[in-house]
Amino acid sequence: MASISLTKIIEKMKLENLTPEVDVKGIRVTQPDINRPALQMTGYFEHFEATRLQVIGFVEYSYIGSMTKEQERDMLDALMDHPIPCIIFCRELHPDELFLKIAVEHGVPVLMTKRATSAFTAELIRWLNVKLAPCISVHGVLVDVYGEGVLITGESGIGKSEAALELIRRGHRLVTDDVVEIRKVSEETLVGTAPDITKHFIELRGIGIIDVKALYGASSVRETQNIDLVIRLEEWDKDREYDRLGLEEEYTEYLGNKVVCHNIPIRPGRNLAIICEAAAVNHRQKKMGYNAAQELYTRVQNSLARKRDDEDEDD
Repeated sequence: MASISLTKIIEKMKLENLTPEVDVKGIRVTQPDINRPALQMTGYFEHFEATRLQVIGFVEYSYIGSMTKEQERDMLDALMDHPIPCIIFCRELHPDELFLKIAVEHGVPVLMTKRATSAFTAELIRWLNVKLAPCISVHGVLVDVYGEGVLITGESGIGKSEAALELIRRGHRLVTDDVVEIRKVSEETLVGTAPDITKHFIELRGIGIIDVKALYGASSVRETQNIDLVIRLEEWDKDREYDRLGLEEEYTEYLGNKVVCHNIPIRPGRNLAIICEAAAVNHRQKKMGYNAAQELYTRVQNSLARKRDDEDEDD
């Protein structure tokens, strides 16, 4: 199961630790969601998602303030007996001394943010969904071409990295070479990233490793990119029939999500960078409602219909 350290969450969300006595280094979060423990504060613990981050906003804070010290102690003891990773106070709301004392006794970190509850929880959930999404690694190159995430796959040595380098020289941006980490952040969205070790590097056979960011500048790379299109490079087979119209889309599947896939035959003299650019722009056009293959098919059908009408008039 994927997990992320609480320390990284604190750094990313710029949270203030109100209980430095509690060691947060060993705490890991596995759920990409939060819980606001209003019902639990009233004593209802059925279906309590204790492993989620617990977020307290103004409503919960006001309810705690209406309790007597005895009621607050009983409520907090019952709440913190569960395996809570941490409690986060929003809107710069400060818990009282009793709250902090009981939290330290139970080893539950108490954190605070200045941000409004709704904005903070939305950003936190979005970020956690990416970090804790199901993940696989595939062999390929991911490049941002005109805003479209193009994943180039194929056998080793077929020219994926060379195509990526030419795309970079033409102003496009590299996400990762050789190994692409793919995360499923929703039923429709796949996000590709680079492993930390190989980030911004490209391997070119005969030359070795080059640092794309150092050679071409910060504008030539990016950290993450949605995967919109897959281009699979393969050796040219003269006995095979290749699709020349593209009326029907072909798809490949990663983590249960389908992505449009083009099989591109490779032979000497073909400019892979231009082919990738054309494929990316064509895919973008289709998303905007224009399909060149369908337009050609419509023209041919209309032309045939006119010829039949002319032949009928001659008869």
